[in-house]
Amino acid sequence: MEGAPAAVAVAVAVGIGVMLPFPFYYLLWNYPQAWVDVCGKGVDPSHRMAQVSHVLKIFQFLALFSVARFSWPPWYCYPLVAVGQYLNFKVYQLLGEAGTYYGVRFGKNIPWVTEFPFGYVKDPQYVGSILSLLAILCWVPFQYVFLWVLSYLFMMWVESKEDPATRAKPLS
Repeated sequence: MEGAPAAVAVAVAVGIGVMLPFPFYYLLWNYPQAWVDVCGKGVDPSHRMAQVSHVLKIFQFLALFSVARFSWPPWYCYPLVAVGQYLNFKVYQLLGEAGTYYGVRFGKNIPWVTEFPFGYVKDPQYVGSILSLLAILCWVPFQYVFLWVLSYLFMMWVESKEDPATRAKPLS
């Protein structure tokens, strides 16, 4: 492959790589009982989701690295990454694996958290991830960061429409 067709193929492949986890998240959010059933008795569906998500994240990062051009980042990248990753860390610290990986959708009792950043920042994990993505604009072409951010915004919208009646019943 040479020239324009090769560039289009790379762009499509990177775009797919960037969006790879989001159909998985969408399906798990909207069909949690199916995931609980697939995981089976004795398997924590949140933990299994975390494992699959980590593998999908590797593919996302490999896709971005394939088009990245590294250099010294501008000063504003540092606070964006710092604040973004702090929000992500804090969410995981407060909610744990089950709270971060759709435990409530899988029928787990996750306590309501009001400590910062909850109650101060709407969707703090997504906001933290978006801030971190904005920081990498100095290395990664805009269209891929934009696609990833749009995917997060889409999931924020999907999750805001939760119907508690569609939550899974844990396998006994």
